[in-house]
Amino acid sequence: MVQGVNNNSSSYTSPQASGGMGKDDFLQLMITQLKYQDPLNPMDGTEYASQLAQFTSLEQLTNLNDSVKQSIDANYVLTQSINNTLTANLIGKEVKIGSQNLFNTGDNTVNIGYNLPADAKSVNIIIRDQYGNIVRTIEENNISAGSAKLEFDFTDNNGEKLINGVYSMEISAVGFSDQSLSVTPFITGMIDGVRFSENGTSMIVGSVEYSISDIMEILNPEGGN
Repeated sequence: MVQGVNNNSSSYTSPQASGGMGKDDFLQLMITQLKYQDPLNPMDGTEYASQLAQFTSLEQLTNLNDSVKQSIDANYVLTQSINNTLTANLIGKEVKIGSQNLFNTGDNTVNIGYNLPADAKSVNIIIRDQYGNIVRTIEENNISAGSAKLEFDFTDNNGEKLINGVYSMEISAVGFSDQSLSVTPFITGMIDGVRFSENGTSMIVGSVEYSISDIMEILNPEGGN
């Protein structure tokens, strides 16, 4: 271990103030220790050699840490570049998006979908506004197992156009044995564009941005098949 420094010296500042000891701090401490050692009781040569070995090890670890960090940064940039290129290839594809939120921009419709694990006697779709009020209910009967879709035009139960804003859907289903069925809701749409930002990559579907992680399935990966 490095010996303590003469308390009368103010030439060295403890590295604890900056959160830890780096190789420069270690070297400064060794030099300060030599400068203020007692001439009548100098530092033992073996101990000094041991401290030099510690300094060499610390420097090697510091250099290794810098090298690893540079490698990680380079890999991140490369991975991000590849992801951006691959994501751009999704433009023009139809996708399933795992979201229960419906965005009304005033001139759009939205394709609502859901997955059924078994044939359903009835499926009930409830649309709520941002305050939780029910604005539209849709009931479908005799729906086969698998995926089902319908178009929602953002009108209420009276046929009036809903105001712009964010809405949400709740979907429940009952089987032919009157059992409750687990329903997985989604929306579908065409990817019109991709936006890259410091917060990540997002897709533009029907003028609405979604995270790339929201994609459940690409419906036509071969460009329209």
